Amino acid sequence: MIGHRFLHFDPNENNKSIFEQLLDIFMQLLTYTNGDAAEALDWLNQLDRQYHLTNDDYGMGDFIEDLKENGYLQENPQDGSFSITGKSEQTIRKKSLEEIFGKLKKTRQGNHQTFKPGQGDEVNPDTRSFQFGDMLEQIDFTESIRNAQINRGIESFSMQEEDLQIRESDFKTQTSTVLMIDISHSMILYGEDRITPAKKVAMALSELITTKYPKDTLDIVVFGNDAWQIEVKDLPYLQVGPYHTNTVAGLELAMDLLRRRKNPNKQIFMITDGKPTCLKIGKKYYKNSFGLDRKVVNRCINLAAQCKKLKIPITTFMIASDPYLQNFVQEFTEMNNGKAFFASLDKLGAFIFKDFESGKRRTVY
Repeated sequence: MIGHRFLHFDPNENNKSIFEQLLDIFMQLLTYTNGDAAEALDWLNQLDRQYHLTNDDYGMGDFIEDLKENGYLQENPQDGSFSITGKSEQTIRKKSLEEIFGKLKKTRQGNHQTFKPGQGDEVNPDTRSFQFGDMLEQIDFTESIRNAQINRGIESFSMQEEDLQIRESDFKTQTSTVLMIDISHSMILYGEDRITPAKKVAMALSELITTKYPKDTLDIVVFGNDAWQIEVKDLPYLQVGPYHTNTVAGLELAMDLLRRRKNPNKQIFMITDGKPTCLKIGKKYYKNSFGLDRKVVNRCINLAAQCKKLKIPITTFMIASDPYLQNFVQEFTEMNNGKAFFASLDKLGAFIFKDFESGKRRTVY
């Protein structure tokens, strides 16, 4: 009789086909190239020449044809240029979600949230004894019948109040979220790419809300010299510009969007790496890139106080470690009674998703 068989581990063995492996790399490259299919394919060809990703049976030409046949890529018949499709945009979002949640599942940090259960729409695995006032639909009849059989046997079977078990459920709150992304020039300054992790988080968050919390809303605001709203489908193409950081414009637009939402629970997530350096006064821009200008800072602080009055918490994710910036974020956060995280790029997704998920439940009495 054969029990367990231990085979030699082959690190090169992969259950995915060559197309699926190349597709994973291609989707990652699209994020870095801001959705430029031609540039992503050029990079992929360079990687193939260096690391031999393809073979004699399956080449890059086959991969490009498969991309077109499977609806990931479309070719302009007039000039032969390539562009990605809506299916590719959705795939990028899904892969971003898998990448970030994959990291969350592997973590062993002791950050555990506990919630009091009650009536709701997600079943809790725990049960408890029946109490006066519990509703009929909360009764777990399988456990209740089991208790009755244990207590009185099958022959004299009867169910009493003390046999009843209640299956708890957690209430998932409906939330309107605005995600603010800084696209000022500093997001790619000093040789560090900060915009790509921000885009990945935004794509993953939008995919999570669409699939798991369809009653929630997510609006995405980008801010540089000005602020404007973008659609989820625009995220792969998002680029940093030669902008200053007009945090005030971003906050004002975020507040305006949330005023239109009917959900009682509203919040703002802001991803930024620098200090606010710009205001728009009338048709002119007031700019100061040196230090923290109190004229700009005070406007930010005032908006934080307004959000507090409107019960809109702001969670700031600062991708910078300068002490004077931390002091500004601390002052801003205290005025709003919000939260602030000083996150490294590789931990940005984990911070945001843990904070988002922890706010999805509330106690129901």
